[in-house]
Amino acid sequence: MHLLEAIFLGIIQGLTEFLPISSSAHLRIVGEFLPSAQDPGATFTAITQIGTELAVLIYFWKKIVHIIVQWFRSLTGAVPRNDPDARMGWIVIIGTVPIGVLGFLFQDVIRDTFRNLWLVAIVLIVFGILLGVADALGSRTRTEADLTYPHGLALGLAQSLALIPGVSRSGATTTMGLALGYTRPAAAEVAFLLAVPAVFGSGVYELIQAIEEPGAAVFSLTETAVATVFAFGVGLAVIAFLMRYLKRGSFLPFVLYRIALGGLLIVLLSLGVLQPY
Repeated sequence: MHLLEAIFLGIIQGLTEFLPISSSAHLRIVGEFLPSAQDPGATFTAITQIGTELAVLIYFWKKIVHIIVQWFRSLTGAVPRNDPDARMGWIVIIGTVPIGVLGFLFQDVIRDTFRNLWLVAIVLIVFGILLGVADALGSRTRTEADLTYPHGLALGLAQSLALIPGVSRSGATTTMGLALGYTRPAAAEVAFLLAVPAVFGSGVYELIQAIEEPGAAVFSLTETAVATVFAFGVGLAVIAFLMRYLKRGSFLPFVLYRIALGGLLIVLLSLGVLQPY
């Protein structure tokens, strides 16, 4: 039964990682309704995110390789330091620092306190509203070529909020991108690229912890590995869908979904159907 649950949660991870609706919140909520009725935990979430980030590498492979090449060439002076792709390399580095530092310093709080379902419900609603406001009021005139280092730091700080289940890594970074005036596709793409080192770093760290303490995780490493494979396949399809959708669609459906899910969660908690922990 645990393997089937892990596969199901892997699919949920793939479906929700790139949509601005918070994969960690969905794994936290869905886990309560599975036969085992338990939180899959931060370790399972972080490791399965490796699968979804592999999907990012595959989908944006050419772009990522070009960014890395241009970044290294800028170090030797072969290309100007203000080359857009070289600058993107630096922005990814700068934007990764906040979540790396905060994730390390507050890992115990992230594993326990932040997984309170009351907090998840409130965060789903509040950040859903913020996404809606940014999407409606943002100028949507800037592209990736307009990225600056201060913007990179701001995007990185926004990404660090995703340490709280319910915020959504892609949602928080995209919201900041929209608020800064970037187009929807550009804001989403930057959010995906910015997440790569942070997610891989977190996933590898949790994987090492799970190997050293195999009994501490809800699912075995084998079950988690299978879930990660499913997360990769589903996540790749979702990226392709979202990048096509954002060329013509808004974030309104995701905003309404977040508010509805947060509201439903509050009702279930108030009625005692679900417990905060």
